[in-house]
Amino acid sequence: MAQVTVTIDGKAYRMACEEGQEGHLIDLATQFDRYVNHLKAQFGEIGDLRLTVMAGIMVMDELSEIKRRVASMEKELASFREGRDGALEGAQRREEMLTTALGELTERLNGITRKLTAKPASNAHSEH
Repeated sequence: MAQVTVTIDGKAYRMACEEGQEGHLIDLATQFDRYVNHLKAQFGEIGDLRLTVMAGIMVMDELSEIKRRVASMEKELASFREGRDGALEGAQRREEMLTTALGELTERLNGITRKLTAKPASNAHSEH
């Protein structure tokens, strides 16, 4: 386990994290410290615990909003996928119909070609 020291509201806190996650933990602590400092500037000295709780609630409020937006985007994405799947199925049906029609047309053209290239039955008796 790696160790890192983060600063929240001017106080240092030693924390453990997975190897390679030190920078991420420092970034998270820095972001949280901004919330605490914002609240401190807005409300003054109202106590460390109260500031921390208020900052935590602000973070949870933002997280809740992000979750709501992600859920909405997931629904929209599912709708797009359904539309895409429907369009692909329609295109596949049209392609199958076109293939069938082309096959039938080919057979008809081959039939006409056979009729046109067929030798007429010779009537040798009528020429004498």
